[in-house]
Amino acid sequence: MATNDSPQFNRQLERFQPSAINAVFSLTNRLKAEGKDIIDLSIGEPDFNTPEHVKQEAIAAIRDNNTKYTPSDGTKALKLAVIEKFKRDNGLSYTLNQIAIDSGVKPLLFHLMKSLLDEGSEVIIPTPCWTSYPGMVMLAGAEPVFVRCPQEKGFKLQAEDLAAAITPKTRMVMLNSPGNPTGAAYSAEEMKPLTDVLLRHPHVWILADDIYEHIVFDDFKHVNPAALEPELLNRTITLNGVSKAYCMTGWRIGYAAGPEPVMRALLKVLSQGAGCPSSISQAAAVAALQGPQEYLKDWARIYQQRRDYLVSRLDAIPGIECNIPEGAFYLYPSCAGLVGKHTPDGTEISNSVDFVTYLLEAALVAVVPGSAFEYDPNFRLSYAASLEELEKACDRIDAAVLALT
Repeated sequence: MATNDSPQFNRQLERFQPSAINAVFSLTNRLKAEGKDIIDLSIGEPDFNTPEHVKQEAIAAIRDNNTKYTPSDGTKALKLAVIEKFKRDNGLSYTLNQIAIDSGVKPLLFHLMKSLLDEGSEVIIPTPCWTSYPGMVMLAGAEPVFVRCPQEKGFKLQAEDLAAAITPKTRMVMLNSPGNPTGAAYSAEEMKPLTDVLLRHPHVWILADDIYEHIVFDDFKHVNPAALEPELLNRTITLNGVSKAYCMTGWRIGYAAGPEPVMRALLKVLSQGAGCPSSISQAAAVAALQGPQEYLKDWARIYQQRRDYLVSRLDAIPGIECNIPEGAFYLYPSCAGLVGKHTPDGTEISNSVDFVTYLLEAALVAVVPGSAFEYDPNFRLSYAASLEELEKACDRIDAAVLALT
């Protein structure tokens, strides 16, 4: 029996509820363990292998005994490669003191939150959003302020909605382009109204999550807010990494570029809470950023073929409505047209969790409910899978939807 003398947990955890995504993952793993033929489109991980020249550089780092601690915020070699990348890809110039490396973009984002946010400060998060954004904000003691970005607007933040959400307590705005879970990306024409609003609010940081920058389609041109509006450079922190573009999810290297005072604050957090990124992974990341880049376009073309196939198949299913995303490797279709229908056993579909659970149990297709991304009734599919797998998944989804009454 608990008493007042019992050990206590962090009070911030009381604000959290188990995510709907965890229940789906648990059920998926149980069905797999039972030997069921699950087509898993729930994970946001590229299905290509890490390029050979990157792997060879890691092997060389091991053989050369490059296996010691590095500076908490990364090696000089990787920082220089990141500086070169920003100049080459984004037209942005940074110094060594404006770059930080961490063990993946996810921990880097959290460490930045701890560096920039105070109790009671507010962070504007356009929704649908990546599942970890709200939790990180709350763990840092701040408050997430959700701004809904309707499907009919391409899941993109509108300038008037951004302006209405900013208050004196606003500390940061999250801009993820291309985004998870929707794949929506802002063109220069779409980003400009947002940067115009942000120019009027000098107390607000801009955090640009560009992790899917290289996965764009139909000749789309990625744009960074600081590159578009140089006056925002001293208020913009850009996050990126090697996981998605270079198929290095397990290598765990993320990097940030921003004003030197932010990097100094971040270094304090990294030195106490992170130690340093893997020396071997950092060497491999240098090879990824400085090596050939043309194959990134080849991979993007393959993703685009998959996107086009999925959109055409799913949009033809009654009750499902797809947007055509500009990038990443996700679709975020609406299943609003299926809410109120019943499964063959009489269970009513009331929301995306019900529909996703039905697809998993009846069709053996694993996807993610929209409630995990703060926007319902939709669901997310990853098309980081072969066309053969996607075709089988669509056949199963089609049959499952047709069985609803």
